[in-house]
Amino acid sequence: MTVTATATVRTVVWSMGDGATVTCTGPGTPYSPERGKEKSPDRGHMYTRTSAQSPGGRYPVTATTTWDVAWAGAGQTGTITTTRQSQTSLAIGELQALNVT
Repeated sequence: MTVTATATVRTVVWSMGDGATVTCTGPGTPYSPERGKEKSPDRGHMYTRTSAQSPGGRYPVTATTTWDVAWAGAGQTGTITTTRQSQTSLAIGELQALNVT
């Protein structure tokens, strides 16, 4: 028996750790070095405060992804929806420059 399953990202909800939430429809655009510091073409987030006052000096970041999974096998087909969550943390610092002429 052969079963085929194809998963497609429906949404990704990012909890940025500083109180902001960013919701993306679809998987988004992977970063490529050619873009440099250019903003994301899909969604993005800019931190306005350092993470120095957060526990451990880092912002906890969580991505919750909702997937639609279409499957077919044994003469039957269907779709299921599943959610997965990943977590990491980011240290956000600050750089100040002084221009003296």
